[in-house]
Amino acid sequence: MTACSRLPYGVCFAVASLVSTTALAQAQVKADGRWRATVDLAASYSSGNNDSGNFSLNADAVRATSRDRVNVYARSLYGRTEGETTAELLSAGGRYSFNLTARSYVFGQADFLRDKPANIEFRASGAGGLGYKLLDTEANKFEVLAGLGYTHDQYFDATVVAGSVRSRYGYAEALLGEESTHRLTDSTTFKQKLVVYPNLNETGEYRAIFDTGVAVAINHSLNLTVGFNYRYNSDPGAGVKRGDALFLTGLAYKLE
Repeated sequence: MTACSRLPYGVCFAVASLVSTTALAQAQVKADGRWRATVDLAASYSSGNNDSGNFSLNADAVRATSRDRVNVYARSLYGRTEGETTAELLSAGGRYSFNLTARSYVFGQADFLRDKPANIEFRASGAGGLGYKLLDTEANKFEVLAGLGYTHDQYFDATVVAGSVRSRYGYAEALLGEESTHRLTDSTTFKQKLVVYPNLNETGEYRAIFDTGVAVAINHSLNLTVGFNYRYNSDPGAGVKRGDALFLTGLAYKLE
């Protein structure tokens, strides 16, 4: 999670422009056993009144069959403005889903994160659970999922988390989520996802992720993407704001 809410508006806009594929640059899912991927590479540099540079690399890949599905992703983001690091993030993860019926499935997932501005030296999360497809047509897909997991955080600087000064913090959590994809026209797709992670060690504490946006096909390989991301942590540690909001725009390239 980037700490965009703690940065000047102009810096936040530059960072947001580079991470635009977080919600939308997802490979198309077809149950034919073939790997499909989407890759986004972006960079910007300015000098003069404002010296800044940003670099971003995002990739998503998926392989699906009639029985199961594998999703993997990787993210890298780096930015500097006026000699100050405004973004330094690395993340990767994946999910495996196995169909129990045409509608229901079990899943396991793992995620890894390093985010210096947010004081996260290393975060490892794992979860598993059940999912159910309420809608599963070519034009509209909507599914809900629930499960249990565990997250371990290690911080660059010791901070107050869960009432104590800690350099690391591990906790069990639940997972409650929903996500959907809607084909609005032959060239326009809308996607949204909301996942909440209630902390099972500390009552009332939780993390939440909300992604939404629209992708418009320019041609077979290129998409124009516009979206919004919001990350929330009710107890992120002293000196770090709870919520980060990003407005997004960019281009994504599909590999099929």
